[in-house]
Amino acid sequence: MNQMAAPGFTLGTFVFVLLVSSVVNYPNGKVTKSCRGMVPLHGHSPQSEPIHHIAVSQRKFRPGDRIEVTLSGPPFKGFLLEAHDAEDLSGLPIGSFTLIDSQVSQLLTCEDVQGSAVSHTSSSKKTEIKVYWNAPSSAPDHIRFLVTVVEKYKIYWVRIPSDVISQPNALPLTTPTVTIAPLSPSPPVSHLTKPFSASDCGNRKFCVRSPVNCDPEKEPACVFLSFTREDQSVMVEMSGPSDGYLSFAFSHDRWMGHDDAYMCIREDQSVHIQPSHLTGRSHPVMDSRGILEDMAWRLADGVIQCSFRRNITLPGVKNRFDLNESFYIFLADGAVKDGRIYKHSKQPLITYEKYNVTDSPKNIGGSHSSPLLKAHGALMFVAWMTTVSIGVLVARFLRPVWSKAFFLGQAVWFQVHRVLMLITSGLTCIGFVLPFIYRGGWSRHAGYHPYLGCIVMTLAVLQPLLAAFRPPLYDPRRQMFNWTHWSIGTAARIMAVAAMFLGMDLPGLNLPNPQKTYVMIGFVAWHIGTEVVLEIHAYRLSKRGEILDDDRIQIFHSITVAEAEGHVFKKVVLAIYVCGNVTFLIIFLSAINHL
Repeated sequence: MNQMAAPGFTLGTFVFVLLVSSVVNYPNGKVTKSCRGMVPLHGHSPQSEPIHHIAVSQRKFRPGDRIEVTLSGPPFKGFLLEAHDAEDLSGLPIGSFTLIDSQVSQLLTCEDVQGSAVSHTSSSKKTEIKVYWNAPSSAPDHIRFLVTVVEKYKIYWVRIPSDVISQPNALPLTTPTVTIAPLSPSPPVSHLTKPFSASDCGNRKFCVRSPVNCDPEKEPACVFLSFTREDQSVMVEMSGPSDGYLSFAFSHDRWMGHDDAYMCIREDQSVHIQPSHLTGRSHPVMDSRGILEDMAWRLADGVIQCSFRRNITLPGVKNRFDLNESFYIFLADGAVKDGRIYKHSKQPLITYEKYNVTDSPKNIGGSHSSPLLKAHGALMFVAWMTTVSIGVLVARFLRPVWSKAFFLGQAVWFQVHRVLMLITSGLTCIGFVLPFIYRGGWSRHAGYHPYLGCIVMTLAVLQPLLAAFRPPLYDPRRQMFNWTHWSIGTAARIMAVAAMFLGMDLPGLNLPNPQKTYVMIGFVAWHIGTEVVLEIHAYRLSKRGEILDDDRIQIFHSITVAEAEGHVFKKVVLAIYVCGNVTFLIIFLSAINHL
């Protein structure tokens, strides 16, 4: 079973389902990582002029007092509110808060002080928040409230100050300047003047390309990533078609998480180059751009191009890998809306093995799907769209045609049917275990597909076991066996087709859309059409009374001219069906093989 998410649930991870700042990145408001600086770390500059306001219910307070604090202004999605010593705004939060409306606000534990900050509970828009601040016994003489407000990804205000509240008889305050925590330095970004060249791939450049050996100078659809070592640094070039973002990541394994990633994000008519890191199958965390140099970009004909330089080793820089080691390389792209980065549109391209990009230059490719998942899809299609379908038609319509005894006294049709069904069960068992080997266990991201797969696997094993205990032809229990055998087989086929429809939409297999759906629908229609033709043919002959039943054939060993013609018709229809079946199989396997 493929391991990703069912069609209705597929929106789809390499990602990147992002909410993007340390405030907006978390629509549930769990933003304790931002407590210290109160700065959303997503690389953009905050707005300079506040449009939101903090009001307090009183200007004087004593330890133990409860003061109402109100944040108001134009609609916003996220916020982070703290109280600080007005004479040391960079210090720790002071006191604790009490909620007035727990539906829109929640308490956070910052710097190990429970309730020392307040944040949003969802990303829904709001215009006013009210909370109580509880003055501690050790409160300083002067308090100022600070709030970070996020309207959307690129629009936010950091540490908006309130008026100062003071204890009675406190000395006048020499008000310090309210400063915003320093943002990551943004090196100058230049424009590229022409597409990247693939001419040095394998000579000076280490290149990853999809399709293999494509040329970004001549093919806009070429996805291109190159690394050129220059002394103790590496020059990176990335290019590909996208209206949103391109990204790549270094990983120790073939799974998303704990990876060193880099993103080129389209913002209107410019490109924002941003290092990030992944901490599991979750949103990437944006990091400082200070490690990147010589950044440049270009937008042309729907293609994003960006380049930058970084040192091979970055001692003391957290979440950055040393590039003199070997890694799997991921390449992904996705959409951006209002500055927000969304999940990649398809399964990332992943190199077949680990590579050291600073070692000898190479020219490599990758795959959007694991070989194990490809084998899984191929085996299941062969089993449930080929062998089982032919076996069913043989048992249903070819009995009179191949009724002679063949091996161990069994009729030819039965021997063919039994062999095809055993092949089906064997292929199903092999295909069933492959996704578990790939995932190392059960996948929680594949929707209903694995559940249906488990049912199909159970029925595929149960069916031949029941057949082994088939009663003799004239045994009273034979009728019950026939209905049970037919019911289980039919249920298995229906569930297998449903599981394959669901599995084809999972990003782990990454079949081309909508061709994959057309192939499946075409095959189902082809099979049903064949059965309908054979049923109509059998019905017309039986209505005319020109065909003998099985018992009379066994007694007299003779057939009529009409029956002989019927046998020829069935053989021709079966031959045509098998040819069509093989054609669908080739189309499907070719689609899997080209991933």
